Amino acid sequence: MTSLDPAIADRLKRTAEGLVPAVVQQHDTGEVLMLGWMDDEALARTMATGRATYWSRSRQEYWIKGDTSGHVQWVKEVRLDCDGDTLLVKVDQVGAACHTGDRTCFDADLVHDGA
Repeated sequence: MTSLDPAIADRLKRTAEGLVPAVVQQHDTGEVLMLGWMDDEALARTMATGRATYWSRSRQEYWIKGDTSGHVQWVKEVRLDCDGDTLLVKVDQVGAACHTGDRTCFDADLVHDGA
């Protein structure tokens, strides 16, 4: 088990399940890739290893992005929003970010185009 810095842990506002949403963005283009969920352990592992680690709500286990797919996320920086309830994880994405094989999880379904 990896420990999260108490100064960071104290700032986090978690869901009832102890999770914080993590918006994942390509570090150099700003492209939004996906949304994952992190608890204190996942965030600590992410910062310690430089590989994005999430909590799978469906499987109830930790997963390191790319361990099975090869589509690794190399973490460049992690930011906490002003309210402490959302993380921004800037990564260098290798391959597809989405489990469907798309580059991002937001490619498939345009629901409004502003027109």
